[in-house]
Amino acid sequence: MFSKRLVSVAVLMTAGALSLAACGSSAQDPTAAPAPSAPAQAEAEGGTGGLALLAGTAKSNSAQPKTGDWATGADGTPNTAEQVTARKWVQLKASAAGDLDPVVVNGAGLTLYRFDKDTAKPSKSTCNGDCAKTWPPVLVSPGSKIFLAGVKKSAVGTVERSDGTRQVTIGGWPVYRFAKDTRPGDTKGQGVGGTWFGVTPKGQKAGADGAAGEATAPPSSASGSGSAEGSATSAVLFDAKNFSDNEPSQGLSGGGCENVARPGVTSSIAATGSLKIWSEKNCKGKSLVIDGDVADLAKVDFDNEVASVFFG
Repeated sequence: MFSKRLVSVAVLMTAGALSLAACGSSAQDPTAAPAPSAPAQAEAEGGTGGLALLAGTAKSNSAQPKTGDWATGADGTPNTAEQVTARKWVQLKASAAGDLDPVVVNGAGLTLYRFDKDTAKPSKSTCNGDCAKTWPPVLVSPGSKIFLAGVKKSAVGTVERSDGTRQVTIGGWPVYRFAKDTRPGDTKGQGVGGTWFGVTPKGQKAGADGAAGEATAPPSSASGSGSAEGSATSAVLFDAKNFSDNEPSQGLSGGGCENVARPGVTSSIAATGSLKIWSEKNCKGKSLVIDGDVADLAKVDFDNEVASVFFG
């Protein structure tokens, strides 16, 4: 992406930058944004049994290697349900996989699914025993983190399974992986038995009528008192569109106006609420109110222009 410049770790960590907590890892990726601070995490908790709902991806939040969606079992398969480390965090990211766009993927880039024999109101999982071996449920433990990019926190919840474990839900629907999906982009579970479908950021069936464009609708440019999500207290700014981890990102949080450490490079934003972006430092110049995540700032005429953000 043209005109984007890298800076040293020292610049990213200068005085005035926020002290953002990582997910327990001492080894930091210098191009990844640190995780939001404890107050931001506490603000995000609620309605999900004490889970922390954090803006951004696992990488941008410096998730610990070999945990969460990056954990593998003895056979090398992703995120085995038996591992405690696999429940430390889950990533829910709006993406594209195969012919499905949008569809939610996890931190390993694997497609997530919903099951027609489950229910959303109330949330109930009916896939147990051998079914759960083929379709591993996405599980979390008390205190786990859920990283959100392109999925609204109001759509995310959990449900208790018959064995007492807690399964993540989107739009009330319990979500699963498919054991035969082993690489990012695989959608081998789509349409299996006429009952299994990729899940969209709102909990709909991926590929079904009405799902297209679900995750990419442009935000409102009107100012106001905030969205149903409330006002954001933190955000992750990605140098690439669609919350891509292939280029650097930077974290920002606080109250009021906050200047961006690397202005003029942002192409997508993940935030768990509404905020106002500005084209100049100190919240001056052109501005736009965004209602949570924006996957492509070019679609709202703000690509590579963000210099400051107003929280609150």
